[in-house]
Amino acid sequence: MLDYKTILAGVGIAIGFVSYGSYFRGIFKGQTKPHIFSWFVWSLINGTAFFAQLVKGGGAGAWITGVNAALCVAVTILAVFRGEKEITKSDWYSLVGALAGISGWILTKNPLTAVVLISVTDFFAIFPTVRKAYYKPYEENAFAFGIDLIKFSLELFALGAFNLTTALFPITILVNDTALVSMILIRRRRIINKSL
Repeated sequence: MLDYKTILAGVGIAIGFVSYGSYFRGIFKGQTKPHIFSWFVWSLINGTAFFAQLVKGGGAGAWITGVNAALCVAVTILAVFRGEKEITKSDWYSLVGALAGISGWILTKNPLTAVVLISVTDFFAIFPTVRKAYYKPYEENAFAFGIDLIKFSLELFALGAFNLTTALFPITILVNDTALVSMILIRRRRIINKSL
């Protein structure tokens, strides 16, 4: 018999596939243009967070981050061909931050160091997407990021061990995605109001 944490993780993963299915559909229709640097950095930091969660007892909840890392890699590959490639100096900083998280873990042998660094990096990694969505709010999929709020909320309840190492990264994503979705919806509403 499955325990409730495994069930929550399964539901979270299923929601993740719905979210990314919507995102992939938008990419192939030409409506969504993922920023290549955001998604590449998210691939690195989600992968790092996944392994840190596993080491610190994240259990089934960590599976959500692991699947999310794999799906971020898929979006990164699609962004090479169908995404936004305008790269700024701040984009490079987010890449350096992601690499610092990995290096910090290797040097200190402490997964919490990595999670703190990648959580800070996530605030920078989302910036290229926020910048692009501010000017082109219809080129980002608010639904996909919005449904991620459910997925990562479920992850928090599915974690085998709830501690700073396992919980900080999903909480960071919840804060960032809430801000991004809110900004996209506000910008879309302003564009509609201007056209009336």
